[in-house]
Amino acid sequence: MKKRKKSNMEDFKDSESKSVSETVNGSHQFTIKGYSLAKGMGAGKCIQSDIFTVGGYDWAIYFYPDGKNPEDSAMYVSVFIALASEGTDVRALFELTLVDQSGKGKHKVHSHFDRALESGPYTLKYRGSMWGYKRFFRRTTLESSDYIKDDCLIMNCTVGVVRTRLEGPKLSSIPVPPSDMGQNIRALLESEVGCDIMFQVGDETFKAHKLILAARSPVFKAQFFGLVGNPNLDKIVVKDFEPSIFKAMLLFIYTDKLPDVQEIVDSTSMCTSTNMVQHLLAAADLYNLDRLKVLCEAKLCEELNADTVATTLALAEQHHCAQLKAICLKFAATPSNLGGACSKYYRCKFQYKTLLKVNAPNPFTSKQFAVMQSEGFKHLEECCPSLLSEMLKAFAFSEESSSLLSSRKRSVSSVYGMDLAAEGPAAEPMNPNGRRVRRR
Repeated sequence: MKKRKKSNMEDFKDSESKSVSETVNGSHQFTIKGYSLAKGMGAGKCIQSDIFTVGGYDWAIYFYPDGKNPEDSAMYVSVFIALASEGTDVRALFELTLVDQSGKGKHKVHSHFDRALESGPYTLKYRGSMWGYKRFFRRTTLESSDYIKDDCLIMNCTVGVVRTRLEGPKLSSIPVPPSDMGQNIRALLESEVGCDIMFQVGDETFKAHKLILAARSPVFKAQFFGLVGNPNLDKIVVKDFEPSIFKAMLLFIYTDKLPDVQEIVDSTSMCTSTNMVQHLLAAADLYNLDRLKVLCEAKLCEELNADTVATTLALAEQHHCAQLKAICLKFAATPSNLGGACSKYYRCKFQYKTLLKVNAPNPFTSKQFAVMQSEGFKHLEECCPSLLSEMLKAFAFSEESSSLLSSRKRSVSSVYGMDLAAEGPAAEPMNPNGRRVRRR
């Protein structure tokens, strides 16, 4: 049996076209000053606005103070919008708004736009055709309302002329390839064609182009072309960074991308991705490469963990990275993020000094002291001692929040007892007087 081919929408797309209907909208504000003087002009007589153009046609607003029809005996005012230019079967939507001048925003709105799906656009057959309301508003009600102020009333009119167009298939399309400027400029760096400056970084040398460096870094621009710069400079010795970090910075300058650590260091290097990005952030700060600095901050946030948070926090403080610093403090103040490492370090250290003052027995385990002796925290304490108080404040806030939560479920225990009990049965809870704390 021959299997029937499953049909889908693609089977019907040998050719295609599309009809698109939309409105071209425009508005006009018509102000009538001296309304009381317009009364009594007679039914069927109107005040006309200036001509305004929407969708290629001219329009005008007609206001009848005594109404359009004599049979209404001037009980109502009438308002109409008229086609004021030559046209045949002009299809349009309309909206008339009487403005509330009290500031309360209670405007009187008659809109054809709201009823477009019910009745469709209105068709004006020829010049002079109108759309509007014979009994737009009862005159006595209008004259005692907030729509008239200082013998003046304001009307807004919106016209939406319907336009229909047919869209056929595109005859052809030409694919545009993605930009390869970064790849080309990087190739220029790697080929060393046209290089006019050489950097000596440790045992390695790097050649580059002064104009490209100056365009990317204000520091290089000042060094080569500033008031105290030397345009004839052809060699610079860099002592601040390792060759791999300087190479990464050059790659960013030429490509505007954060280079992969595998591109920079060889397989025998012990340099980790985080370590390289930390040094690269310092280089970006030194040479005013703001985008590279932000890219490094974002990368360090992604790789933040218990082993890197201390050194990253110190780096953020030294190089004025406010967002990175805030994230590190928040991360460090959350024990669950670090397995207790960072927050426990500061908590234990603070408590240990407190206990020493009262000659209390040492309640800490070897694991806690090992955390306190970690290299990352030693570095943080040495280079940025001011961060210790900020860390304690951040942790205190976190501890206070968690205490309020836990107090709803159980009785509050001593801070010392709770901290040490988290280590397990090997740690006996103690208070500063050497007495055991009973857990409830």
